[in-house]
Amino acid sequence: MEEKLANPAPLGLLGFGMTTVLLNLHNAGLIELSMMILAMGICYGGLAQIIAGIMEFKKGNTFGTTAFISYGSFWLTLVIILLYRTGGAVTAEPSSASMAAYLFMWGLFTFVMFIATLKHSRGLQVVFFTLVVLFWLLAYGDYTGNAFVKKIAGWEGLFCGFSAIYVGLSQVLAEAYKKTA
Repeated sequence: MEEKLANPAPLGLLGFGMTTVLLNLHNAGLIELSMMILAMGICYGGLAQIIAGIMEFKKGNTFGTTAFISYGSFWLTLVIILLYRTGGAVTAEPSSASMAAYLFMWGLFTFVMFIATLKHSRGLQVVFFTLVVLFWLLAYGDYTGNAFVKKIAGWEGLFCGFSAIYVGLSQVLAEAYKKTA
């Protein structure tokens, strides 16, 4: 008897995309940073992506496993960092230079993952390329303290997040209508 597994990629892409949109609404200056964004980062951006990564592991997909578990972990660590900044349980706020290093390293990781997407769909390439740009804009904004760059990053992050939502939902709809995404 053959085991049929669901495609976990839409779950991971939607967890990433929706959380990215909400955080970048804040970065663009449209909404305040609130517990809503942090809770989304823990539950959907973090835990749901890690679950999707574990499911990708079961399917034997190294790229999906690495991407979803890594970005799920990114969201969990980012929420912890943001809680520090907002006076949460720990008060050791990271410096601008350390945040820039953190974001730069995620950009470097994402750049290599982007290279791997060159063997995947154009939509996935757009998601990863715009995520590289987002991480490096945020890193530059933190390093220089330039609020305008961070606002531009917010708008660029909205595009990145909506791109991930598009790719994730296209996979759900393609399966529902028995098409290829």
